[in-house]
Amino acid sequence: MTQHTLVELFHGKHAHANPIACVEDVTADLADRRPEGFPHSIWEIVWHMNYWMDYEIRRIRGENPDYPGHATESWPSDPLPNELNWNREVARFAALLDELCGLAGSDDDTLERQLKPPADVADPSSPREPVSVLSVLWQTVVHNSYHVGQVALLRRALGIWPPQSGGDTW
Repeated sequence: MTQHTLVELFHGKHAHANPIACVEDVTADLADRRPEGFPHSIWEIVWHMNYWMDYEIRRIRGENPDYPGHATESWPSDPLPNELNWNREVARFAALLDELCGLAGSDDDTLERQLKPPADVADPSSPREPVSVLSVLWQTVVHNSYHVGQVALLRRALGIWPPQSGGDTW
């Protein structure tokens, strides 16, 4: 697949839901609700995706951020405080997606550049050898796709599907 396909997937083309459409018309009150049987709210899932997108962008920049010691560190510990904070998180989500799309459109030298694996990672499934920027971008789009699907399911459970800008209803 080409980098063009990667950019399209970050934006929710083909069989993927549009990640921005899935969150942009959700109120803070609804984003913070956790229907019975669901482990996370929309707010928590968006925060979690933002955490990992920011983490990977920082790795690509060469900043070498600390890998979380436990999975719980990549989820918010507090409930969503207010509408302003939710709107900021949605704006951050869009900005991080744009930055990843920009990276996906980079030249081959950038995409093939090898990144060191995170140091001191307790997760046995985490890579122990260098990976390319392109590999990190693919992993990120797959991670996002998984969680955007959860957001779509939560929206259905909350009775707010499809998004105002449209989405599959079948």
